[in-house]
Amino acid sequence: MGPWLDSITGWLGANPQWLAAAVFLVACVECLAIAGLIVPGTVLLFAVAVLAGSGALSLSETLLLGFLGGILGDLISYFLGRHFHQNIRRLPGLRHHPEWMAGAESYFQRYGIASLLVGRFIGPLRPMLPMVAGMCDMPFPRFFAVSLLAAAGWSLAYLLPGWATGAAFRLPLPEGFWLEAGIVAASIAVMVGLSVNSSVRRHRRATIWIGGMSLLILIGLFIGYPYLTALDNGVMTLVQEHRQPALDEIAVTLTLIGEFRNMLLFSALLVILLLLCKQWRQAIFAGATMMVTAMANTGTKYFFARVRPEVLSDPLTTYSMPSGHASGAFALFLTLGVLAGRGQPPRMRLTWLLIACIPALAIALSRVYLGAHWPTDILAGAMLASCVCAAMLWLSQRQTSLNAMPFKIWWLILPSMVALFGFFVLRHLPHTLLRYAY
Repeated sequence: MGPWLDSITGWLGANPQWLAAAVFLVACVECLAIAGLIVPGTVLLFAVAVLAGSGALSLSETLLLGFLGGILGDLISYFLGRHFHQNIRRLPGLRHHPEWMAGAESYFQRYGIASLLVGRFIGPLRPMLPMVAGMCDMPFPRFFAVSLLAAAGWSLAYLLPGWATGAAFRLPLPEGFWLEAGIVAASIAVMVGLSVNSSVRRHRRATIWIGGMSLLILIGLFIGYPYLTALDNGVMTLVQEHRQPALDEIAVTLTLIGEFRNMLLFSALLVILLLLCKQWRQAIFAGATMMVTAMANTGTKYFFARVRPEVLSDPLTTYSMPSGHASGAFALFLTLGVLAGRGQPPRMRLTWLLIACIPALAIALSRVYLGAHWPTDILAGAMLASCVCAAMLWLSQRQTSLNAMPFKIWWLILPSMVALFGFFVLRHLPHTLLRYAY
């Protein structure tokens, strides 16, 4: 695959006018039934995203093209299934590989709408589930709404890393940036790898491993942040160079959601709904995770007293590490991810946690984008929340595992929290736009 990939990227590098079409087409093929299983779309997506980040396309253009390409792939797959129904099994490729269809069909029948959200991030299932949804006559408005939501998260998760890598190679970054970035990235990669391995193998102490590794990285950041200035300044330079009015509004909206008072109300709403539904242990786990995270964040922030970046003209507070937005967002969404994965196989639990990290990461990154926090601040906030969440989960399950919650409870929790999110955004957005103006 090396020479073939090199030839494609080489041609696109020499003909950047075709790069936008390439991002769109690769995203479409990656989400297209059957083709997405044959073509190494994930590798191609990263490669074209790196080229886009080198100056050919802005971040918003790259994400939008990936989003639209993914939607088109979903729609083609859906209508293929809707048109052929059971005869879809006779198509070339599926005729010789019935296991492709069987796995996606079983997954869709078991999880329904949730399968389209979670399966978007599972390689073998991503291109097949929309076709199965069409084959099973899932109503198109429902499928399209779920596809829009899933494609938005997928585009961010799959294209942002490549684009940021391309932009980083282009900019004159501080000396030592790549060494520091490599150390931090390797630490996170080791943590994620060991966490996934221990979870998949059903290790009895998997939760303790995750919490312990999060704590080690957190301690390393607390001790080593004065030596990571090249990483912080380099990422800040990269982000501030690509600020745009449209992205400013999105970042302000995300940071509004992550403000302490809003996170407090969202957390209270979650705990109250769990109590009303008589999910006592789940309510205790959720409440303890978010309360302990908030207390630990406040204590450590004033202990280290790290000064914020000098990007905002009027910073909200003096101290920045760890980021309260990052710790609060990760505590809330990791709690939701843990509760969603109860009673499911290890791979499904990990997928729910991955999906939960996407909105939390978006809120955390908005702080770096607006210049309110250093990158190591939000990383410390995420590690703090991960450590506390793992510790509270271990304490909650010392005798008996948390039970899976019925779907009817989720249909109460999720719409309620989305409605509260929307209420605060619509109410405070004009004031916040002025507040964060620079």
